[in-house]
Amino acid sequence: MLKGKNILIGVTGSIAAYKAAHLVRLFIKKGANVKVVMTKAATEFITPLTLSTLSKNPVLIDFKKNETGEWNNHVELGLWADCMLITPASANTIAKMANGICDNLLLATYLSARCKVYFAPAMDLDMYKHATTLKNLKQLASFGNTIIHPEHGELASGLVGEGRMAEPEAIVKFIEQAFSANLPATNKRYLLLLVQPTKLLILFVLSGITPVGKWDLL
Repeated sequence: MLKGKNILIGVTGSIAAYKAAHLVRLFIKKGANVKVVMTKAATEFITPLTLSTLSKNPVLIDFKKNETGEWNNHVELGLWADCMLITPASANTIAKMANGICDNLLLATYLSARCKVYFAPAMDLDMYKHATTLKNLKQLASFGNTIIHPEHGELASGLVGEGRMAEPEAIVKFIEQAFSANLPATNKRYLLLLVQPTKLLILFVLSGITPVGKWDLL
Protein backbone atom coordinates (compact mmCIF):
# COMPACT_ATOMS: atom_id res chain seq x y z
CA MET A 1 0.00 0.00 0.00
CA LEU A 2 2.90 2.39 0.66
CA LYS A 3 5.00 1.28 -2.31
CA GLY A 4 5.98 4.29 -4.40
CA LYS A 5 4.36 6.79 -2.02
CA ASN A 6 6.30 9.96 -1.22
CA ILE A 7 6.46 10.37 2.56
CA LEU A 8 7.84 13.62 3.98
CA ILE A 9 8.81 13.34 7.64
CA GLY A 10 9.31 16.39 9.84
CA VAL A 11 11.40 15.78 12.97
CA THR A 12 11.32 18.29 15.82
CA GLY A 13 13.16 18.79 19.09
CA SER A 14 11.98 16.00 21.37
CA ILE A 15 13.67 13.12 23.15
CA ALA A 16 11.41 10.88 21.05
CA ALA A 17 13.31 11.98 17.94
CA TYR A 18 15.35 8.78 18.18
CA LYS A 19 12.23 6.88 17.09
CA ALA A 20 12.38 8.69 13.74
CA ALA A 21 15.22 6.40 12.65
CA HIS A 22 13.10 3.27 13.08
CA LEU A 23 10.12 4.99 11.46
CA VAL A 24 12.11 5.95 8.36
CA ARG A 25 13.43 2.41 8.07
CA LEU A 26 9.92 0.95 8.27
CA PHE A 27 8.65 3.22 5.51
CA ILE A 28 11.62 2.35 3.29
CA LYS A 29 11.01 -1.38 3.84
CA LYS A 30 7.41 -0.82 2.72
CA GLY A 31 8.71 0.61 -0.57
CA ALA A 32 7.98 4.27 0.15
CA ASN A 33 10.18 7.18 -0.88
CA VAL A 34 11.19 9.15 2.21
CA LYS A 35 12.59 12.64 2.69
CA VAL A 36 13.29 14.20 6.09
CA VAL A 37 13.15 17.82 7.23
CA MET A 38 14.50 18.59 10.69
CA THR A 39 14.44 21.58 12.99
CA LYS A 40 17.79 22.63 14.43
CA ALA A 41 16.59 21.54 17.87
CA ALA A 42 15.97 18.04 16.52
CA THR A 43 19.64 17.69 15.58
CA GLU A 44 20.47 17.77 19.31
CA PHE A 45 18.64 14.45 19.72
CA ILE A 46 19.45 12.55 16.51
CA THR A 47 22.02 13.26 13.80
CA PRO A 48 21.04 14.17 10.24
CA LEU A 49 23.60 11.58 9.05
CA THR A 50 21.56 8.79 10.64
CA LEU A 51 18.32 9.81 8.94
CA SER A 52 20.04 10.58 5.64
CA THR A 53 21.62 7.12 5.57
CA LEU A 54 18.31 5.38 6.31
CA SER A 55 16.17 7.50 3.97
CA LYS A 56 18.74 7.48 1.15
CA ASN A 57 18.11 11.21 0.73
CA PRO A 58 19.82 14.33 2.09
CA VAL A 59 18.26 15.61 5.30
CA LEU A 60 17.14 19.23 5.04
CA ILE A 61 17.44 21.67 7.93
CA ASP A 62 18.04 25.21 6.65
CA PHE A 63 16.64 27.29 3.81
CA LYS A 64 20.15 27.82 2.47
CA LYS A 65 21.77 24.75 0.94
CA ASN A 66 25.31 26.10 0.64
CA GLU A 67 27.35 29.27 0.26
CA THR A 68 26.70 29.54 -3.48
CA GLY A 69 23.18 30.78 -2.90
CA GLU A 70 21.37 27.49 -3.59
CA TRP A 71 18.38 26.88 -1.36
CA ASN A 72 16.15 24.07 -0.21
CA ASN A 73 12.86 24.70 -1.94
CA HIS A 74 10.05 24.23 0.56
CA VAL A 75 7.42 24.67 -2.16
CA GLU A 76 8.82 21.76 -4.17
CA LEU A 77 8.96 19.63 -1.02
CA GLY A 78 5.31 20.35 -0.29
CA LEU A 79 4.31 19.43 -3.84
CA TRP A 80 6.46 16.27 -3.85
CA ALA A 81 4.84 14.72 -0.79
CA ASP A 82 1.84 12.38 -0.89
CA CYS A 83 1.80 12.58 2.88
CA MET A 84 3.54 14.77 5.46
CA LEU A 85 4.16 13.40 8.93
CA ILE A 86 5.38 15.55 11.82
CA THR A 87 6.92 13.10 14.27
CA PRO A 88 7.79 13.66 16.97
CA ALA A 89 5.71 16.84 17.07
CA SER A 90 6.92 18.97 19.98
CA ALA A 91 4.70 21.44 21.86
CA ASN A 92 6.74 24.28 20.35
CA THR A 93 6.28 23.19 16.74
CA ILE A 94 2.61 22.38 17.29
CA ALA A 95 2.05 25.89 18.67
CA LYS A 96 3.85 27.50 15.73
CA MET A 97 2.01 25.50 13.10
CA ALA A 98 -1.37 26.13 14.74
CA ASN A 99 -0.72 29.86 14.56
CA GLY A 100 0.93 30.15 11.15
CA ILE A 101 4.41 31.05 12.40
CA CYS A 102 7.04 30.41 9.74
CA ASP A 103 10.60 30.79 11.02
CA ASN A 104 12.28 27.60 9.80
CA LEU A 105 12.28 25.26 6.80
CA LEU A 106 9.94 22.71 8.38
CA LEU A 107 7.30 25.33 9.15
CA ALA A 108 7.53 26.80 5.65
CA THR A 109 7.17 23.33 4.14
CA TYR A 110 4.10 22.63 6.26
CA LEU A 111 2.46 25.86 5.08
CA SER A 112 3.22 24.88 1.46
CA ALA A 113 2.04 21.28 1.67
CA ARG A 114 -1.03 20.34 -0.37
CA CYS A 115 -1.11 16.76 0.91
CA LYS A 116 -2.64 15.36 4.07
CA VAL A 117 -0.59 16.23 7.17
CA TYR A 118 -0.36 14.02 10.25
CA PHE A 119 0.96 14.96 13.70
CA ALA A 120 2.34 12.49 16.23
CA PRO A 121 2.81 14.57 19.42
CA ALA A 122 5.51 13.72 21.96
CA MET A 123 5.96 15.59 25.22
CA ASP A 124 5.64 15.25 28.95
CA LEU A 125 2.29 14.64 30.60
CA ASP A 126 1.65 18.16 31.91
CA MET A 127 2.76 19.77 28.64
CA TYR A 128 0.41 17.55 26.66
CA LYS A 129 -2.51 18.18 29.02
CA HIS A 130 -1.91 21.93 29.19
CA ALA A 131 -4.83 23.99 27.93
CA THR A 132 -2.72 25.76 25.30
CA THR A 133 -1.42 22.49 23.81
CA LEU A 134 -4.93 21.00 23.66
CA LYS A 135 -6.19 24.19 22.05
CA ASN A 136 -3.41 24.12 19.46
CA LEU A 137 -4.06 20.46 18.61
CA LYS A 138 -7.75 21.21 18.20
CA GLN A 139 -6.85 24.13 15.94
CA LEU A 140 -4.62 21.94 13.77
CA ALA A 141 -7.39 19.34 13.47
CA SER A 142 -9.83 22.07 12.41
CA PHE A 143 -7.51 22.84 9.48
CA GLY A 144 -7.96 19.28 8.19
CA ASN A 145 -4.84 17.80 9.76
CA THR A 146 -4.94 14.46 11.58
CA ILE A 147 -3.57 13.90 15.08
CA ILE A 148 -2.06 10.50 15.84
CA HIS A 149 -2.65 10.63 19.57
CA PRO A 150 0.20 9.77 21.95
CA GLU A 151 0.16 6.66 24.05
CA HIS A 152 -0.15 6.23 27.79
CA GLY A 153 3.06 5.04 29.38
CA GLU A 154 6.32 5.91 31.08
CA LEU A 155 7.71 9.28 30.02
CA ALA A 156 11.27 10.63 29.93
CA SER A 157 10.58 12.62 33.11
CA GLY A 158 9.74 9.44 34.98
CA LEU A 159 6.04 10.29 35.12
CA VAL A 160 3.47 7.88 33.76
CA GLY A 161 0.65 9.15 31.59
CA GLU A 162 -0.24 10.43 28.13
CA GLY A 163 2.39 12.11 26.01
CA ARG A 164 4.48 9.17 24.85
CA MET A 165 4.80 9.27 21.06
CA ALA A 166 2.97 6.48 19.25
CA GLU A 167 5.32 3.63 18.34
CA PRO A 168 6.68 3.65 14.76
CA GLU A 169 4.87 0.42 13.86
CA ALA A 170 1.55 1.93 14.94
CA ILE A 171 2.22 5.11 12.95
CA VAL A 172 3.06 3.20 9.77
CA LYS A 173 -0.09 1.11 10.15
CA PHE A 174 -2.13 4.28 10.67
CA ILE A 175 -0.74 5.85 7.47
CA GLU A 176 -1.30 2.63 5.52
CA GLN A 177 -4.93 2.53 6.59
CA ALA A 178 -5.36 6.19 5.66
CA PHE A 179 -4.08 5.55 2.12
CA SER A 180 -6.29 2.46 1.84
CA ALA A 181 -9.38 4.43 2.86
CA ASN A 182 -8.76 6.99 0.10
CA LEU A 183 -8.28 4.49 -2.75
CA PRO A 184 -11.05 4.30 -5.36
CA ALA A 185 -12.95 1.04 -5.45
CA THR A 186 -11.43 -0.05 -8.77
CA ASN A 187 -12.33 -3.71 -8.25
CA LYS A 188 -16.06 -3.11 -8.21
CA ARG A 189 -18.10 -3.80 -11.38
CA TYR A 190 -21.66 -2.79 -12.05
CA LEU A 191 -24.19 -3.92 -14.72
CA LEU A 192 -26.71 -1.32 -15.76
CA LEU A 193 -29.65 -2.20 -18.06
CA LEU A 194 -31.60 0.63 -19.66
CA VAL A 195 -34.66 -0.35 -21.68
CA GLN A 196 -36.00 2.12 -24.27
CA PRO A 197 -38.72 1.64 -26.93
CA THR A 198 -36.23 1.16 -29.74
CA LYS A 199 -33.08 -0.19 -28.18
CA LEU A 200 -31.55 -1.94 -25.26
CA LEU A 201 -28.40 -0.38 -23.95
CA ILE A 202 -26.07 -2.58 -21.98
CA LEU A 203 -23.45 -0.59 -20.16
CA PHE A 204 -20.68 -2.26 -18.25
CA VAL A 205 -19.45 0.53 -16.02
CA LEU A 206 -16.11 0.15 -14.31
CA SER A 207 -15.64 2.34 -11.30
CA GLY A 208 -13.95 5.53 -12.36
CA ILE A 209 -14.08 4.66 -16.09
CA THR A 210 -16.58 5.79 -18.74
CA PRO A 211 -19.00 3.23 -20.25
CA VAL A 212 -17.15 0.77 -22.47
CA GLY A 213 -19.92 -0.86 -24.49
CA LYS A 214 -23.10 0.05 -26.43
CA TRP A 215 -25.02 -2.23 -28.78
CA ASP A 216 -28.22 -1.64 -30.77
CA LEU A 217 -30.37 -4.77 -30.72
CA LEU A 218 -32.89 -3.71 -33.40
